[in-house]
This record gives sequence, C-alpha cells and structure tokens, in this order.
Amino acid sequence: MEERVKLLEVFKNQYPDRDYTIIHEATEFTSLCPKTGQPDFATITIEYIPEELCVELKSLKMYLQSYRNEGIFYESLTNKILDDLVEVTKPRYMHITAAFKVRGGISSVVEADYESDDYKESYWGEN
Repeated sequence: MEERVKLLEVFKNQYPDRDYTIIHEATEFTSLCPKTGQPDFATITIEYIPEELCVELKSLKMYLQSYRNEGIFYESLTNKILDDLVEVTKPRYMHITAAFKVRGGISSVVEADYESDDYKESYWGEN
C-alpha cells in the first residue's frame, strides 16, 4: 500500500443496508503545477454511497494536504484521489469533482466516478 493511502482511516458504516450519500468538500486544496511549479488551488468534492466503511475526516484532511508540495496534473490528481478512496472505503458509488481556480485565464473542472459491480446491477439493472 502506498504511503499516502496509509494516511486514510475508515470506520464502520452503521447503516450498511441503506443507500445514503455522504458529501465532503475541501475548499482549500492545493497542489503544484508539474510544469511551472506554481501553486494550483481547488475545491475537491467527494460524494459517495458507503458500503461497509466510511472515511474518517481528520485522516482525509491529512491525505489531501499531502498533495500540497506535489507536482501533479489535474486529471491525474482527480483519478488518484478516486482510486485511493475506493481502495480504502470500497463504496457502492463514488464521485470526485476537482474544481480548479482560474490560472492563466483558464479554470478547470475534472470529474471521475466509480460504481461497484453490485451497485451497477441493483441500480441500473445490468447483468
């Protein structure tokens, strides 16, 4: 398990038989542009339907802060956060939105989704 993922802690979902949505919004996210080294500022929104586990907030804060001095492209960052959170929480569904502030006259929003196979089947009726 990668060092950064080890920062994430979980706790037992007390309502695993119910679909409900948890939304966390980190409005002070920072990372670095891998090309220029300039800071990138974003709001990271994490929406998920838990299965057995939920992410603990202090550990999530420390995890997100671990990107502060890392040069990483927006697209890679968004997908990495999704992969790491799915690895530790194993949710039914998760959606990450990374809304980056304007830099050089351009703002960017990157979104990534995950659905467990069981959730796809029960929600969408897929086989």
